[in-house]
Amino acid sequence: MLHWAMLGAALLASVTEGQPRFDIDYVESIEPRTYVAHRTAGAIDIDGNLDEPSWQRADWTEPFVDIEGERRPVPRLQTRAKMLWDDEYLYIAADLEEPHVWATIELRDATIYQENDFEVFIDPDGDTHQYYEFEINALGTEWDLLMIKPYRDGGPYISAWDIAGLQTAVRVWGSINDPSDEDQGWSVEMAFPWAVLAEATYKKVPPMDGDQWRINFSRVQWALVTDVGKYIKVEDHSPDNWVWSPQGLINMHYPEKWGFVQFATGVVGRQEVSFRPAAAEEAKRVLRGIYYRQQRFRRERGHYASSLDSLGMEARVLQHFRWPPVIQVTDHQFEAQLEEAVDLDEDGQINSWLIRADSRTWRD
Repeated sequence: MLHWAMLGAALLASVTEGQPRFDIDYVESIEPRTYVAHRTAGAIDIDGNLDEPSWQRADWTEPFVDIEGERRPVPRLQTRAKMLWDDEYLYIAADLEEPHVWATIELRDATIYQENDFEVFIDPDGDTHQYYEFEINALGTEWDLLMIKPYRDGGPYISAWDIAGLQTAVRVWGSINDPSDEDQGWSVEMAFPWAVLAEATYKKVPPMDGDQWRINFSRVQWALVTDVGKYIKVEDHSPDNWVWSPQGLINMHYPEKWGFVQFATGVVGRQEVSFRPAAAEEAKRVLRGIYYRQQRFRRERGHYASSLDSLGMEARVLQHFRWPPVIQVTDHQFEAQLEEAVDLDEDGQINSWLIRADSRTWRD
């Protein structure tokens, strides 16, 4: 038996049970990556080739990194993605370097991450609830899920939910399931209908110029051996997980750590558009810090903390919001609120951002 791949060191980052190792300070230190998605310059034919002028003009994302970030080695194989959009679809394309293309799962909605795959995660309004997961392998087999909320917060997934009108195509650059040769890799092209993506957001769909969504991509890569002319997965080793925007822990289901995609109404290749950080993210970061520490406090003490001091959070100066946050606690729940540092609205109300015990974040 010939080992051709280094054995992965990461735990499975898709559907998992139990709590992963979690370093709050490290996770909070990781800055999400950003991307500006432009409108297409013409029709896109979903065939996996990425040869249209629009794709040629669109920028690649940075090469994928390990899901944990810089504390783990750089992936040995390159993965990149691109994004475009028009009035009907959000287009996503990916290119995966792979000397040994392998896939055997052909049943739709099977657990595709049990083999090598490419995964898409989309949270349109960034509240960490009601988000989408999509997986595809080199055979073009698909699995789409609707997540009600993250697993850490008791959220179930709905596998029976399907993306109506979804278009996908895979192109293998070499052979598939043939250990006798060496391949270049495979590419995947996807068109997600706005009509379906609109189901989990209050935002305007298609997006307006400057709107930002939380999106991330993951590549699951298993160690293989060859035996009697076939690839065999090494069952007693976990796979590698390589992602566009690092999570800081081995779990994709922390939507607040996904990358930011900003939509530009200009046609791709005609004008350079810079990413503009949203002021609201300052509040969300503070509130999610409270959430992380409240969950830890409850695991250790059996109840939520009623003060920032108990959580070990020091005072800080914010640009767009008023310190300190206000925490309200019951026997089994908590809610934290951070007010915007702006004048009162015409109706006399002060706008705030809030988070609750199941991690949902929203503007009041």
